[in-house]
Amino acid sequence: MVERKKIIILGAGFSSLSAACYLAKAGYDVTVLEKNEAIGGRAKQLKRDGFTFDMGPTFYWMPDVFERFFADFTREVSDYYQLLRLDPSYTVCFGEDDFVEVPADFTRIKTTFDHIEPGSGKQLEHFLSKAEANYNIAVKDLVYQPGESISEIITPATLKRLGAFTKSISTDIAKYVRDSKLRKLLEFPVLFLGAKPSSTPSFYNFMNFADLRLGTWHPKGGMYEVADGIARLAANLGVDIKLNSPVDDIVIEKKQVVKVCSGKEEYDCDILLSGADYHHTEQLLPQAYRQYSENYWNKRTFAPSALLFYVGFDKKLSGLAHHTLFFDVDFDEHASAIYDTPSYPERPLFYASFPSMSDDEAAPEGKEAAIFLIPLAPGLDDNDEIRKRYFNIIMSRLEKTTKQKLRSHVIFKESFSVNDFVSTYNSYKGNAYGLANTLLQTHVLRPKLRSRKVKNLFFTGQLTVPGPGVPPSLISGKIVSELITKHHAP
Repeated sequence: MVERKKIIILGAGFSSLSAACYLAKAGYDVTVLEKNEAIGGRAKQLKRDGFTFDMGPTFYWMPDVFERFFADFTREVSDYYQLLRLDPSYTVCFGEDDFVEVPADFTRIKTTFDHIEPGSGKQLEHFLSKAEANYNIAVKDLVYQPGESISEIITPATLKRLGAFTKSISTDIAKYVRDSKLRKLLEFPVLFLGAKPSSTPSFYNFMNFADLRLGTWHPKGGMYEVADGIARLAANLGVDIKLNSPVDDIVIEKKQVVKVCSGKEEYDCDILLSGADYHHTEQLLPQAYRQYSENYWNKRTFAPSALLFYVGFDKKLSGLAHHTLFFDVDFDEHASAIYDTPSYPERPLFYASFPSMSDDEAAPEGKEAAIFLIPLAPGLDDNDEIRKRYFNIIMSRLEKTTKQKLRSHVIFKESFSVNDFVSTYNSYKGNAYGLANTLLQTHVLRPKLRSRKVKNLFFTGQLTVPGPGVPPSLISGKIVSELITKHHAP
């Protein structure tokens, strides 16, 4: 009997778990080493006093990508978790008594647009027809390419859309709607790509199709249930997942990884795949085997870090939706504090998730679970005094815009920010979402899936292709597994 090739995977986030499934299916002997006490990577879960919080991603978009993933293993999403379509998909607060709901039904969305700007519903339809065409090109083809050659994305379809790669999504949106609220609504989805709308190519308007046509969903029990479902699939395929196993050394001989060390444990390997932070992984290598210098990383445009609060309230809250965005202050001012002059925003935008409004597993009866997120520039100073200040800002704005008392109803709060992203995930500068998807950081211009200097070393996740977000992470796991199979047959 021929011994199967051993693959060691660093990290148990979405991209690593995805790759583990594909590689086990292909016939490799797969072991996943996770530094923390649970799987999921940034999709960790916090449980306290009967409350359950997703500590990382909370939006479930692009359901077709998840369906395609499970279908690759002749499984269905419903085999692992239950989905609920949210209605409204989310609500945006533009100020006191100024909330705009984004319904699940597209006809109602057009009515909402027409109410704000007459005739904009029809314009939205035109805009989304182009967005759908881009979605079909991008999500069904381009994002499944390994980013090794520019020829992967030069196709008749993309050549027809060269303008969509050279102008920004802000410029594109302005052609369809004039109202500032509607522009913000349409610019919001590209924030998931980790860059300013004014710096993001208009081709990425496919995110608007994902938002307004494919809808916003919630997995019962939270996004952690998705990670747990994929981990269970991996285990069924024979993957061995070892928790509390941080890797502290990668041993290289003759330009190949021969083993990795985690504490007193040593793991021989034929192939090493890192789903851990790219920069951190390269720091474990001798200098001669690192592909990217400190100067390279320092010059990259990173997606934001975040200041997060997980709060338990002793009552149900009113006037809010499961997902609520607070755009009641200047959007450009906050974006500048992230990307132009890195600093704490004086008047922050923030996002709030209240999972217990849709899911009774999230909080005890009669109580509310709340997650608050302020996007920040990575690498900022982080301390308790700053966190306290911004929690008070959030509470004041919430009380003012929703006209209800909240501070006295807080049972507990926990926070997570820049320092925690560094210590928990070895995240470069404490970034939360990886590299921004700007034109100069797209496809072949992102860090490579395959090391140029170590023959059997590969990478996956949000710092490489296709980019940040849960669906792209699943895709990253698939394309790197195909790359491994191509160069190192099982």
